[in-house]
Amino acid sequence: MQPEDYQPPLTWRSHLWRLAVVLLVSGVVWGSRAGYQWDHARWWFFADLGLGLASLVVVHYRRRFPVVVAVATQLVSLVSVSAAGPAMLSVVSLATRRRWREVVPVGLLAVACSLGSALWQPPDEPEATLMDLAITAVMIMLLVAWGLYIGSRRELLASWRSRAKVAEAEQEARVQHAQIAERGRIAREMHDVLAHRISTIHMYAGALTFRDDLPPDQVRQAVQTIEAMSATALTELRELLGVLREGPGDAEPESPQARAVDIDGLVEENRGYGMKLRYTRDVDLEGIPDVLGRTLYRCVQEGLTNARKHAPATAVQVRISGGSDQGGVDLVVSNPMAVGDRRAAAAPESGFGLVGLAERVELSGGRQSTHLTADERFVLRVWLPWQS
Repeated sequence: MQPEDYQPPLTWRSHLWRLAVVLLVSGVVWGSRAGYQWDHARWWFFADLGLGLASLVVVHYRRRFPVVVAVATQLVSLVSVSAAGPAMLSVVSLATRRRWREVVPVGLLAVACSLGSALWQPPDEPEATLMDLAITAVMIMLLVAWGLYIGSRRELLASWRSRAKVAEAEQEARVQHAQIAERGRIAREMHDVLAHRISTIHMYAGALTFRDDLPPDQVRQAVQTIEAMSATALTELRELLGVLREGPGDAEPESPQARAVDIDGLVEENRGYGMKLRYTRDVDLEGIPDVLGRTLYRCVQEGLTNARKHAPATAVQVRISGGSDQGGVDLVVSNPMAVGDRRAAAAPESGFGLVGLAERVELSGGRQSTHLTADERFVLRVWLPWQS
């Protein structure tokens, strides 16, 4: 991580207390010489004060030009005692960057300038001893260490903030992915449930439109069938919308959910509505797991709905075979293509039936294919792996 990435912006309060510390350090250090300079070399007094004020202005740009400002303030502190505060701040600020190729040279320069400033001390002051020089060097090293600690802490906090932002972004992406998946699942359920009912309603309504010579009993029966199918479709739609309102969990799909044992009833229901069906199976529907059975039911339902929409007067064959010993269940739904002109209004093409079925089968780890045989039969074949 680059220093610019973890250095926090300074507020006016941060600037204020740093300025107070700098002025305090400069005032304490310069206070021991200001009297002598005023009494014996007044030009020295004003020169020292001017260089200190210039250093105070320059140190404001320590983040933009860290090395230049640090070197300049150290050189100025060699001849100006009032620049001690800005020189100290520039060293600490540079150390927060934690770049040794910058910290080591500037740190050595700061020690050298602090020791060299002893050459400019007034004659009435005692000469600096080795102990004084050692204490000065240790203080500068402590300032560098303090800056390194501050920089390390800033980098650590910045890394935590960065990780938190990444985690929030990943969580948001997971939530969006879950929402999209849930919308797709609900869309498939709505299509599978409602398309089957509405296609039956459409078939009966088309028959009433096409056949104007039906006796009253058959007309009444067809209207009753349309009424019953409409009520069932509305009930199932209400249940699906209730799922959206109640905030369902992710563990199990919500009602309406069919199982494999409901396939027999689905076939008989379609036969009762006038569909010509030949249904064979050699697998025990009771023994099929719920997840597999739910997908198998939707596949049969979509196959019958597709045949009713595109070839309503043809005979449909449904065959279910396989089992746990064969590793899966094989479904084949076939019907001849429609012959002649259909004067009844065609059902609207959604284009999502077989596409949604293919997605459902793929999510289950199965295979789905459709093809047209040489004798003009449309064949839907689905293989689903056995899931224990």
